[in-house]
Amino acid sequence: MYIWRRQRVFSQTVVVRHIMKTLIVIASLLISISIFGQNKRPEDFGFSHLQVIYKGDTVDILIKSKKGEEQKPKPLFLFCQGSLPQPLIKYDEQGMYGVFPFNPDSLIINYHLAIVSKPYTPLIADKKSLQEDFTYADNTGGFSKKYLERNLLDYYVNRNIQVIKFLQKQIWISKDKLVVAGHSEGSTIAAKLALTYPKVTHLIYSGGNPMGRIMTILEQQRANENDTTKLAEKTIKLWENITADPTNMDASNGDTYKATYDFSVPPIQYLEKLKIPVLICYGTRDWGSPFNDYLRVEMIRQKRNNFTFKPYVGTEHNYFPLKVNGKPNYDIFNWDKVADEWRNWLMQK
Repeated sequence: MYIWRRQRVFSQTVVVRHIMKTLIVIASLLISISIFGQNKRPEDFGFSHLQVIYKGDTVDILIKSKKGEEQKPKPLFLFCQGSLPQPLIKYDEQGMYGVFPFNPDSLIINYHLAIVSKPYTPLIADKKSLQEDFTYADNTGGFSKKYLERNLLDYYVNRNIQVIKFLQKQIWISKDKLVVAGHSEGSTIAAKLALTYPKVTHLIYSGGNPMGRIMTILEQQRANENDTTKLAEKTIKLWENITADPTNMDASNGDTYKATYDFSVPPIQYLEKLKIPVLICYGTRDWGSPFNDYLRVEMIRQKRNNFTFKPYVGTEHNYFPLKVNGKPNYDIFNWDKVADEWRNWLMQK
């Protein structure tokens, strides 16, 4: 009896020790998985990651290349994304959300694609750590002060020029062509960059408003106001205040006066001076559509054959068609078609 009890106790001890060892192994694996989840790298998502310093700020650059051709010399295609401080790589348990709004596969056949991070915004983030619109907020619940201080047209233009100069020193970037593209806010950045930096050979201006940001806001408000709201009148009053103090960097009500002023300078002033091939594409149900139509009519009048226009009939700002109720039909994704047509245009130019 005594021997049996000793054996039983010994057996229980062995089992407990075995269970503890197993739990330690499982805990170690879970810790490793957690650490990996918190420290994902761009390479885990198929991107090369480079950094430069601009005015003391660390600037993150993602490069998308065709697999196996990362070191093959190809021209640079720089994409300037739209507004808001969103991490370039956003993911959840199901995988990554698109870094570019389009599938880059068709463009990386001929180019190395580059995209630059927003200032003082994480490069990579789990969707759970972001706001509903995928923007990054600091511990105050708003956009970081350092981001707002740098969210300016000339900051982006000059920073991106430095990025281009850095990339064109790499042996895998050929110098025969330099394409700059931008969508929404990025279209204004791309247009001014193309005018400022003479080595740009092709410009793609997508979803922009040649008359500037303030006109887009007014168009949207005119469509939604009534006799009692008069939304546009309030915006015009705000514009009077902005133009009276255009360098004001107070961001307590959103964008600074300076950001709104600079992005409201009509990009047509940059576009009409360009001699390089320019592709203008836009949805005809976007708020900026009438002004892109005006630009087209004016370029025809001036006999400017370096401009190509591609309207996407019945689509909104991001090329989704509209339903009868005026809401975007997100089941029809046109961005890949848009990117394919960019590539076809570039091959012809």
